[in-house]
Amino acid sequence: MKRYLPLVAMAIFVALVITATTYLIGYAGKQNNSSLPTINVYTTLPVEQVAVLAQEYERVAKVRVTITPLTEKDLFSRLAAEAGERQADLILANRKTLKQARNNALLIPYQSEYTDIIPNRFQDTDGYWVGVWYDPIIFAVNQDYFNSIKKKPAKWSDLPADSKQRLGLTDFLAADAAANLLYTLVAANGEQPTLDLLKKIHPQVVQYAKFLATPARMASMAEVDLAIAVHSEAMRYVKDGFPVQIIYPEDGTAFLLTGAGLVRSAAHTVEAQQFIDWLTQEEALACMAEHKFYFMPTNPGTPLYREYAAKNIKLLDHHDMYSPQQQRKILDKWVQQVRLGIQ
Repeated sequence: MKRYLPLVAMAIFVALVITATTYLIGYAGKQNNSSLPTINVYTTLPVEQVAVLAQEYERVAKVRVTITPLTEKDLFSRLAAEAGERQADLILANRKTLKQARNNALLIPYQSEYTDIIPNRFQDTDGYWVGVWYDPIIFAVNQDYFNSIKKKPAKWSDLPADSKQRLGLTDFLAADAAANLLYTLVAANGEQPTLDLLKKIHPQVVQYAKFLATPARMASMAEVDLAIAVHSEAMRYVKDGFPVQIIYPEDGTAFLLTGAGLVRSAAHTVEAQQFIDWLTQEEALACMAEHKFYFMPTNPGTPLYREYAAKNIKLLDHHDMYSPQQQRKILDKWVQQVRLGIQ
């Protein structure tokens, strides 16, 4: 037995070395991860969208991105409460929220060679925020229905195409992107002509959906013939092989712009600036597309931007014409005249 003791001792020693090495590697990884530079992002976007960007940026830039999802109201309340010691470095939100943040002196300007090429329509004129992607409203037409009709819907005035056409759209009271379409059409065409159009299509609306994703799903499943939907959701079904044809209204359409802005007195300004630059680049949109988030880039230098530019999509820049009080009145008139049929 004694002659085996050196072998037993050696085996125990090797096992201890392996165990210790494994522990140290794991510990070192945790230490390395926790020692990464950090960016704190306050966002009103769905957390699943921002999470894929955070994971990818940590992988490529070795910078941790922590996400705090908030409603618009809670975002401003949180920033006001942190006035003495900011926790957020960056706001990632829609244009409306970013504009309000600037008006409340919560942002500082930032411009770089990466943001400088973004068209003016997609960023603040003084550099307080920059748009990183946008999502227009389109017609998502079921392919079988599209093939069966002679006159293809090309403009808002083409709706409904016939008396049997089934339509789907998101309730204007349910989502900002849907309400933005209403305000934009009113600004472009006038209040009463817009309400008259919506009255005309109302009898053929199968469902005023509660979520932006629903109309595109209904068109893909032939539950409606045509959906008034956000491009990103319709494109998801197109990419998945569903029979959906996307049409960009020739007379123009509304769009929801998402952007980023640096928070005043932030602790990690340099890292946040670099993250904004990355968000404008092709890699960020490619990362989102891999996870089935199909947005349009604002950067003219990306191949995807040029691809969509070739489609001659007409965007209507009427997002700023109405105050919250005026928007409320427009919504009320839509509810009364269209949904309830009260003149």
